[in-house]
Amino acid sequence: MLEKVLIANRGEIALRILRACRELGIRTVAVYSKADRDLMHVRLADEAVCIGPASPTESYLNIPSIISAAEVTDTDAIHPGYGFLAENADFGESVERSGFAFIGPKPETIRLMGNKVSAIEAMKKAGVPTVPGSNGPVGEDADESLRMASKIGYPIIIKAASGGGGRGMRVVESEHQLLNAITVTRSEAKNAFGDDTVYMEKFLQHPRHVEIQVLADGQGNAIHLGDRDCSLQRRHQKVVEEAPAPNIPDDIREKVAMSCVNACIEIGYRGAGTFEFLYEDGQFFFIEMNTRVQVEHPVTEMISGVDIVKQQLLIAGGEPLSIKQSDVKLSGHAIEVRINAEDPDTFIPCPGKISYFHAPGGNGVRVDSHVYSGYSVPPYYDSLIGKIITWGPDRSVAFARMRNALEEVVVEGIKTNIPLHRDKIFKDTAFTLGSVDIHHLERKLRGTKK
Repeated sequence: MLEKVLIANRGEIALRILRACRELGIRTVAVYSKADRDLMHVRLADEAVCIGPASPTESYLNIPSIISAAEVTDTDAIHPGYGFLAENADFGESVERSGFAFIGPKPETIRLMGNKVSAIEAMKKAGVPTVPGSNGPVGEDADESLRMASKIGYPIIIKAASGGGGRGMRVVESEHQLLNAITVTRSEAKNAFGDDTVYMEKFLQHPRHVEIQVLADGQGNAIHLGDRDCSLQRRHQKVVEEAPAPNIPDDIREKVAMSCVNACIEIGYRGAGTFEFLYEDGQFFFIEMNTRVQVEHPVTEMISGVDIVKQQLLIAGGEPLSIKQSDVKLSGHAIEVRINAEDPDTFIPCPGKISYFHAPGGNGVRVDSHVYSGYSVPPYYDSLIGKIITWGPDRSVAFARMRNALEEVVVEGIKTNIPLHRDKIFKDTAFTLGSVDIHHLERKLRGTKK
């Protein structure tokens, strides 16, 4: 068992990790920037160390500062949360080379799955269904690229192998656009990720975004905790998530979930992870793996009863996975909304002081948030200030409880996207029926139909 964990993150996920540590009797170290000294987890941690100025590059992305904080506090392990350095293999290596446990996969696994080309190759080998595509990097031969695209069938999408967050993608509708799209995407990938490798895939017209949550101990044991639907997105960023994904035949969902379990064993995966898929016409197509805890992990916890963060801590402490697949009993339905400090119409970030905060409550309601009345949201980081999660014995009850929660929650002093959820998303008939694709929300916001 770990004795002391440094939390290398901020906001709601840092507080979430601290609470899991406390349940296990693990002492905590909070690291924070000068702008974050008033964060709730900083106040609650056993120890707190300032690691730099407000700028993320000088604080939360500063590997030497984080390692130094771990050394001076005699920490056992470092939990990266999500974002920042969570999927940085160099950080994982630095942590382990310095004698600490990294609460996440092995660095070589992060590298394998962080590159989309090598990840797809590994998944194909493990029997995970993938999108028809180039099955490797696109080369310099223009004629070969044209032949490949013709074989796949237009429209196709050019993607950066090291991309993420919706960047490094370009849809190509016809042959005359292809070569220029490859050139431009390569340039963008080089500038954004330091790697100009690109690949091509069939562009699915109306897919849903469905993902599988896994846990593995790196000792040959792995399980899945069911699936989530994250199709409600804006600019490739998730807005609402739910579990399980609605309207998918059980035999299809179980088959793909077990393929993910087998893939974890095949690649020696360690920790919590998420296999992300596009789902269209009854078929799953792997797109990437997130080698960390996800923002939307609470919906899976609500239907499975498994504390994913506590499992991360136990696995990092060297314990074999104590849960077998037969132990996993999924119950009911859960849904999560992300509350952002942003204008609900323009989506422009709205940092500032929260003069009053009131969290919703009631049966089946969970709130993961680090904010409180009097807290000032800084302008330097992601605008996420919390998540509301509701559970019900079925989807309709979970939705009803979410509608109630959105009426109850109060955030004064700054603008948030609560009106978007309350007045648009949860009054949308198609979404209520569980039949929306990844483009639905943007079409709705534009006022266009499918």
